[in-house]
Parts: sequence; C-alpha cells; structure tokens
Amino acid sequence: MKPLVTIIGIAYNHAPFIREALESLWSQTYDNLQLILLDDGSADESQQVIRNLIAEREDIVFLPHGENKGYTATFNEGLTYAEGEFIIDFALDDVMLPEFIEKSVAALEKAGAGYGVSFTDATYINQQSVETDQHYALLKNKGLISEMPQGDIFEMVLKRYFICTPSMMIRKEVFDRIGGYDEGLAFEDFDFWVRSSRYFRYVYTNEILMKKRKLDTSMSANRYRHWENEQLTSVFRVCEKAFALCKTKTELKALRSRLFYEYRQALRTDHTDLASMHAALFIKAGGTSLPLILYKILSQLGIDFRRT
Repeated sequence: MKPLVTIIGIAYNHAPFIREALESLWSQTYDNLQLILLDDGSADESQQVIRNLIAEREDIVFLPHGENKGYTATFNEGLTYAEGEFIIDFALDDVMLPEFIEKSVAALEKAGAGYGVSFTDATYINQQSVETDQHYALLKNKGLISEMPQGDIFEMVLKRYFICTPSMMIRKEVFDRIGGYDEGLAFEDFDFWVRSSRYFRYVYTNEILMKKRKLDTSMSANRYRHWENEQLTSVFRVCEKAFALCKTKTELKALRSRLFYEYRQALRTDHTDLASMHAALFIKAGGTSLPLILYKILSQLGIDFRRT
C-alpha cells in the first residue's frame, strides 16, 4: 500500500489563488492523501472560497482562525492532525504540478533511511500565474551554485539559500525529532533547514514539479526592508542555534560567511544593534574583527561591495 501523505494547506489573504492551488492538489497522480486546510484569519474572502471548494469533500479537515496567529503556529496546529508518513507544507497561493507528490515519495523511498526531506526544482509565477523564472537556473546564472547540493547539506545551508521551500516533502519523523516549527520566529524555512539538516539528509529531484508564487507583499520579498526588524531578529536567533549545532571548523567557517552577510544587511538597513549582535557571534564562531571594522568604515564612506 502506498504511504499516506498529509498536505497542510495554509491560506492568508490568498482568495484569488486558492482555487488554482487546490485544483493542482486534486490533479495529483498520487491518491493516498490526507488534506488539512487552515486559514490564518484572512481579511479577504479566503475562508468562504475554501468552504465553497470543499463543500462536498467530507474527508477534508478545515480549521479557520478568527484572528491571525502567524504561519509557524498555524502550521503546527495542522501538524497535530497529521497522520501521514510524509508531510507537505503547502501555502495556498502555490501550485503543484501533477507528479509532484508521486515523484517526491519515490525519491524519499529510494533514498532510504537517514533521508528526511526531498526537494525539487520549481518555477516562479506572478500574481497572474505567469511564469517569470526557474529556480535552479536562476541560482546557477547568479553564480550562487554550480550544482544543487543534496545529502548532508548542513554546511551549505549555513552559507546560502538554495532550496525552493514549497518544493519540499518531509518525513513525519523529522518534525517529531525537531518539534515542529519554532513559533517564536517570524518565518520557518531557514530555521527548519538548519535544525533538520543536522539530523537528516536531503534528496533532490532535478525536475520542475512546483510553481512558487512570488508577490511584492510576501514576507521573503520584504525581509531586508528598513522596518522589518522582527525578521532580521529571527535570522540572528537561527544563527545562534546553528552555532550550537556546528561540529567542525568548516561548518563554523560556513556560519561565519552567513553572519558576515547578515552583518552587512543589518548595517545597510540601519539596524545597528543587530549588526553588533551578528558581529559578536561572528567573533565567537572564530572570526576576527578586521573584516567587520573594514566593512563598517567602507559603508560609512558610501562604498558598498554587495554580495552577488
């Protein structure tokens, strides 16, 4: 018998996109599914749209919120209902291609014990569902990666972003081990990658199986704006966790690369307290103060060497 896959679908002001998201799920070639839907206190018509679409589907759990609780808390609530061996965190503005679940299950089963997460290539779509970029090609063209990391990715996760979050399928045992998402953070992905990759390996499928919607109002698009202190603070807290998890000199070196990047971002956005916190952890992780001082001086002079 095919293993059960639980999809935790979350909406927050996604009314224009929910039909496309759910229809993509119902078009999957894999059929042993549990669907848990949540709306996190949307101000638009999201809750009514969901009710209309699932009116004749008694097998679907729907948990609407009267007020916004935040993504991490909402996901964890859905996780308490999950019965599947595999979990998908599915924002209801994204779109699955028909073989996403089938091929993700196959990848994890073939990879075997020790592999807790699968991820795939993806395309980006805009508000009108027009494709704008391809995830892997975009990273490669920018020189950020030459090939997609897989296996033990802990060190690489510390250095840079390379996983398209909605393309992941996760073994339930991963969440059992790390305790779900950290509800004290403003976002979930970086923290999840750091904590899960310390204990589990990742397998990559080099095929476009997901469409991720990118909107100007999304959290990731606004992470480094001047007023987004909550998100920047969350990044630092994840870096603190990563420091505690590092085991080797090369892992600490990778973390220093991340900390120096976040230090520069904090200075650029006038978060001087956070810049100082990143600088202190950079030194604690084995760095020296010279590059920090040099960059600060150069930035004060208006010289800004941006990371590609």
